[in-house]
Amino acid sequence: MSNTRKRPYYHLMIHLPYVEPVFRPPSEAHSLILQVTNGCSWNRCTFCEMYTQPQKKFRLKPQEEIEQELEAIAEAGVPVRRIFLADGDAMALSFRRLKEILLAIHRYFPGVQRVSSYCLPRNLKSKTVEELAELEEAGLRLFYVGCESGDDLVLERVNKGESFDTSLAALRKIKAAGSKSSVMILNGMGGKRYSRQHALNSARLMNEAQPEYLSTLVVSFPAGVDRYQAGFGGEFEPLDQAGLFREMSWLLEALELENTIFRSDHASNYLVLKGTLGRDKPRLLQTVRDALERPGAVNLRPEWMRGL
Repeated sequence: MSNTRKRPYYHLMIHLPYVEPVFRPPSEAHSLILQVTNGCSWNRCTFCEMYTQPQKKFRLKPQEEIEQELEAIAEAGVPVRRIFLADGDAMALSFRRLKEILLAIHRYFPGVQRVSSYCLPRNLKSKTVEELAELEEAGLRLFYVGCESGDDLVLERVNKGESFDTSLAALRKIKAAGSKSSVMILNGMGGKRYSRQHALNSARLMNEAQPEYLSTLVVSFPAGVDRYQAGFGGEFEPLDQAGLFREMSWLLEALELENTIFRSDHASNYLVLKGTLGRDKPRLLQTVRDALERPGAVNLRPEWMRGL
């Protein structure tokens, strides 16, 4: 999933009792980070080290504590336009709890423009389109969905606990409710052996879902590759820079999106790409091909500037 580990913006203005580390999407840099759960209820993906520390054991934060934090921020006079519900699994909360939180947000901050959250596809199975539409009406309008891949074999190898079908069902449910989805795909996730099928099936998933936003990150292993490698039975070979660009070209070639804002500008990416698909598809493809075929013709992010 797209993430940035930084002390939240509002933490600089008022002390909030975060259980750290706290992660949020790069686009939520100036949002209030409201921690309504701690950790991740699944927490088995072999590519993710975000919530593996002992203090990040999954728990739901009591409503009373959430309202105390909202009240403290409101009393401090901090202007709040957007709110991101942390940690990685806020949608594990029931419809009733989410509605309570959103109503509390609007009591303390009636002018808030948008509430957003990470979203595991499995956590929408028990929520109806009507319930999601009600949450959208209450302000929860954007879901960051870490699909990671549209290829079932790759998803099985990394212990994602999802499939092409479950991801598509969740994305369609979000759209039917009137909310927006921002999908993350991990470049390099299948290694050399599964690179092409990972790219093509991820494109197929996106074509059927037509998300409002799509971003790609590069899979990385800050704590080592052993746990990830085990899921592949030792056959995982990381992609080199050229392999990552080749996989990106396969993905872009196969994408048939009508009006999706595309970003490949996360700190993990060597090659920064920005545009709207499908309008900018030829330009983006040409940039990737130039990076592959004409080394030095395209500016790349140096290794020392890359990060999670």
